[in-house]
Amino acid sequence: MINQPPFEITAKTTNLIAEIAELTGQLQGAGEYKRNLHLRKVNRLRSIQSSTAIEGNTLSIEQITAIIEGKRVLGSPQEIKEVQNAYETYESIMNFNPFEVKDFLMAHKLMTTELIKEAGKFRSNNVGVVSHKGVVHLGANPQFVPNLINDLFLWAKQSDIHPLIKSSVMHFEIEFIHPFSDGNGRMGRLWQTLVLSKWHDIFAWIPTETIIYENQQEYYNVLERAEKTANSTEFIEFMLEIIKTTIKELPTKKFTDIFPDKITDKLTKTELEFLKTITGFIENNGSIDNYKAQLLTNKSAESVKKYFAALIKKDILIAEGENKGRKYRLKPFNNHRK
Repeated sequence: MINQPPFEITAKTTNLIAEIAELTGQLQGAGEYKRNLHLRKVNRLRSIQSSTAIEGNTLSIEQITAIIEGKRVLGSPQEIKEVQNAYETYESIMNFNPFEVKDFLMAHKLMTTELIKEAGKFRSNNVGVVSHKGVVHLGANPQFVPNLINDLFLWAKQSDIHPLIKSSVMHFEIEFIHPFSDGNGRMGRLWQTLVLSKWHDIFAWIPTETIIYENQQEYYNVLERAEKTANSTEFIEFMLEIIKTTIKELPTKKFTDIFPDKITDKLTKTELEFLKTITGFIENNGSIDNYKAQLLTNKSAESVKKYFAALIKKDILIAEGENKGRKYRLKPFNNHRK
């Protein structure tokens, strides 16, 4: 009999699962991810930039894009290697079995090769999580790590609990056990994405890491509180909120249902890609600002400003407010049909 990791299913958890399932259905129904390879690429790079940035990597999204495109970039060799490894690991994500420990170790080797001595191996020494408060969490004794991870993966394989809960529990338990000398955070986030991708493959392209990065301090705070109680209930709720927020940034309607050809025919290829990337967020949130558009499109503030100006000139967007308070929304749908 395998023991279940400690957590409770709350009313909030149940409600969030229902909301996420509905949003996921809408997202798949829209089909934009199957048609829009640019959107998938942008979101994959967002995942990599955010997950490495959480761990202190300082490379910008423009630098990361250049690295993946094989261009030379001025930067720390270690940070460049972190990005290259993360990209290779995420590109291989659908080849991993989320309930096989050997695949977990293989993914860690890809993620940390040439960065740490114990790449692809459980750590041999004690480790702790350190913040400005000092040591906030001590990982499990290294001699217990293999059995703890084996038990976690066996529970996950046998349990019929919803993947949204299972993935969050695995994410938390990986952080709690801290099985590696380095890379635990990146592996926890990757493994949650993997478990969800086996539920719906669209999750391989949903950049939940970006919303975690935007809420990085709260992410750490929730982890710390959950680790003190050795119970992942609060962390499950937090991650489900993160997933819901991430999906609400993405297109849940067919692009052609929003814009007829006579509108999009006026756009250049890059303008069309930009519009497709931000439309889902505007549809779900009413408007968008320059900073959020930068995060969604992996473009600089100046580039985003130029795209907004072009879309306003072509009668697709409306600008409201000034300076940092400036927001952009779609022109009324009926106007597009005229």
